[in-house]
Amino acid sequence: MIKTNDCGALRSKDIGQRVRLAGWVRFYRDHGGVRFYDLADSFGSTQVVYDPEAYQSNVNVVGIGQLLNNIGREYVIAVKGVVRERVPGTEDDRNPTGTVEVLIDEIEILNSSKVIPFEIAEQKNSTLPSEDLRLKYRYLDLRRTEMAYNLRFRHKVLASARRYLDSIGFIEVETPTLTRSSQEGARDFLVPSRTMPGTFYALPQSPQLYKQMLMVGGVEKYFQLARCYRDEDSRSDRQPEFTQLDLEMSFVDVEDIFRTIESLYSHIWKDVLGKELRTPFPRITLEDALNKYGTDAPDIRFGLELVDVTDIVKCSSYDIFQKVLGKKGSAVICVNLKSTLVKEKTLDANVGRSEVDRLIDWAKQQGMGGLTWMRMTDEGLSSNIVKYFGKEVLESLERRTDATKGDLLLFLAGPRHLVQKAGGHLRMKLARENGLLEGMDHQFVWLVDCPLFQADPVTGKVASFHHPFVRPVEGDFDENGELLSFKGCSYDLVLNGSEIGSGSMRNHHAEVQRKMFRALGMSEERMREEFDFFLEALEFGAPPHGGIGMGMDRFCSILLGCESIRDVIAFPKNKKFQSLVDSSPKKVDQAKLDELQLMSLVDEDEQD
Repeated sequence: MIKTNDCGALRSKDIGQRVRLAGWVRFYRDHGGVRFYDLADSFGSTQVVYDPEAYQSNVNVVGIGQLLNNIGREYVIAVKGVVRERVPGTEDDRNPTGTVEVLIDEIEILNSSKVIPFEIAEQKNSTLPSEDLRLKYRYLDLRRTEMAYNLRFRHKVLASARRYLDSIGFIEVETPTLTRSSQEGARDFLVPSRTMPGTFYALPQSPQLYKQMLMVGGVEKYFQLARCYRDEDSRSDRQPEFTQLDLEMSFVDVEDIFRTIESLYSHIWKDVLGKELRTPFPRITLEDALNKYGTDAPDIRFGLELVDVTDIVKCSSYDIFQKVLGKKGSAVICVNLKSTLVKEKTLDANVGRSEVDRLIDWAKQQGMGGLTWMRMTDEGLSSNIVKYFGKEVLESLERRTDATKGDLLLFLAGPRHLVQKAGGHLRMKLARENGLLEGMDHQFVWLVDCPLFQADPVTGKVASFHHPFVRPVEGDFDENGELLSFKGCSYDLVLNGSEIGSGSMRNHHAEVQRKMFRALGMSEERMREEFDFFLEALEFGAPPHGGIGMGMDRFCSILLGCESIRDVIAFPKNKKFQSLVDSSPKKVDQAKLDELQLMSLVDEDEQD
């Protein structure tokens, strides 16, 4: 080995030892002929020193000095020397190796480096360069301590999951990356076939059909760290390619799956974080999640729950509320920003009028007409609109919202689905601005009791709530009945207000699966074209089965407190889904298109 020790390994116990280190030169300083270098690798950094007065006569001081004259930032070097204690007062408490240094007596330059485009070493009060610059030079960004730690943390999480699933009888099975295009929710990435011109593979959005066929094949307990590909709109927690911990089980029910997943995360928690995880996870129905938290991925760690006051305020003479409630499907909800303690966090509800105006402007940006407010005082609710609310109405509002002195009641009015969504954003905004999330433990929650179907918000047509392979709660359903009334055996796993997993019990009877397709408007011809192989598989004694797919990029980013999942992926795409490190996607030579018998729709004059 070129190294006897990693650059983050040396401690006081190693003083007097002769070592060989190798890494990148982060900083160097010249103090009157004594030169100090921070030598770093992915494990940490150690200070190495060239000190002419400290060497014995058998050390080539001149040779070492000449080599050091040729060394720049991020040069790759190897040094040999003896570990010694740092001069008292020069220790670095921020660095685990900060009590020692290595006196160089041999040095070798392993490679040089161009001038780096941004600072790699973290310094006090330094700011990161733009994300696009970091992604263009991602191989340099990965040298930063934070990124090196993130990748190692991710590795530990995935390795822990693998070990645990293996210990309870799961086997890891890889499924194809070149698959058949099918309807699974997002747009497919397509790959043309050279050997069968005019035909295309699709990159898998998930291993859904393959893992179900593995259950038909008797695998019983399958898992895979699967690469998934979805052509979706960009968000901070989305990438066009991502890693999913995918698993499926046969001869189980929903409770078996919940227990397995909870025990899996308990193992990861203990193994990686060294903490106990509270189980079982709380469960909340979709209806309660929307009514109380305004989202199907609720953060339940703090209060500020939404309160529906529609039935109370409809008795007021407040014109804005009356106009809104005159339309079918409208609602008025309230968030009580309490001045009292909520889970040991003090919320300051004594917000000035300028702050209220800021919240009103924010509500307008959310697509709402605005925001109405009242403050609780010793005399009761007070604002410039209370004159439109009778005494009984105000007293009912106080009781419904649990208003006490100093509380600020914030009201949103409009179509129920918009009001709930805006209310969900409002409670999270208030929580962040008032420090409610600081120091909070992580909290998992299961979202349950979901419908089998939903109405498409654009077309109004019936669509799957999760996907077409979810088993109805009753095992079957009347395809001529009221489709939106049927429940499905599906569930989501939510962590700190972010969905990290989605799963279901699956249809294992071919005829029930055909009913699902027909209910979604799929013709027999289309069923044969897209799913003939899968439907036939279900006819060969498919066992009852179910499972879940969990986004590991999102999970790791939440545990690490990252703002984006890009910070836990080695080579991610940017916000436009471009890979800046290799400038993809790129146009290809016409010769390659000719080989695939494809035409370019871009004129030559338009090509880069």
